Amino acid sequence: MSEFNIGSRIKKLRLARKLTLQAVANETGFSTALLSQIENDNISPPIATLSKIAKFFDVKMAQFFAEPEEDRKFGIVRANERTMMPRVISKEGSNQGYFYESLSFHKQNKKMDTFMVTVTEKALEANTYSHDGEEFIFVMSGNADFMLDDKIYTLCQGDSIYFDSSLGHRLLSHDGKEVKVLVVVTK
Repeated sequence: MSEFNIGSRIKKLRLARKLTLQAVANETGFSTALLSQIENDNISPPIATLSKIAKFFDVKMAQFFAEPEEDRKFGIVRANERTMMPRVISKEGSNQGYFYESLSFHKQNKKMDTFMVTVTEKALEANTYSHDGEEFIFVMSGNADFMLDDKIYTLCQGDSIYFDSSLGHRLLSHDGKEVKVLVVVTK
């Protein structure tokens, strides 16, 4: 698996616009410490955090994953090309108990992003995320507790949910065991 260096791409966008970390923090609601850790590739941001940063810079999330090249009409990502984004950390600084892999980083200017999310442990915090767009989640293996707008729904292998991403949401392991889900996020 290769590294995407998402943080350095975010830093490049920030510096190109001559913005300070504090200016980005003021607009996004994230702390300068968190943004600095992301920019230095010390931590990987959750999908919702990355979505908010992409929106702030008016770019597609795919820009953080794609190799610079001309726009393609399609994109194939081989299993051995997927890159795991480890150590997903909340804006409060705690481990979120999952990692994700982009499944569609070769195609630019798309209307949706796809990810494989693996929940590996129970998170210490049960905070939720929200962002623009809509989202689809399909449980490939395991059992999950899905927090949506202050309610918890148990999802089992083969279950799916489609929702407005502006609702607070969070995927957790139901029983502390690994859960794998396919996530599709629209712009």
